[in-house]
Amino acid sequence: MALTPEQRRRRDQVETVIRLMAPALNLILAAGDRLSRIISPDDDEYYPVRSGLVDPDAGRRGERTRR
Repeated sequence: MALTPEQRRRRDQVETVIRLMAPALNLILAAGDRLSRIISPDDDEYYPVRSGLVDPDAGRRGERTRR
């Protein structure tokens, strides 16, 4: 089902807000991660935060190793 022009405009607005807020939210997450390490440095269940960045060459490297 196709989106109406109003729905498309609203979606674009929401995506723009998310795109603009992403760096600030990443900083908040990083600060919280640092703070939690300072408060409880010996956390056995600690899992590092993933950056969310994807390595574009990761798939190509996998193909080379298979040959």
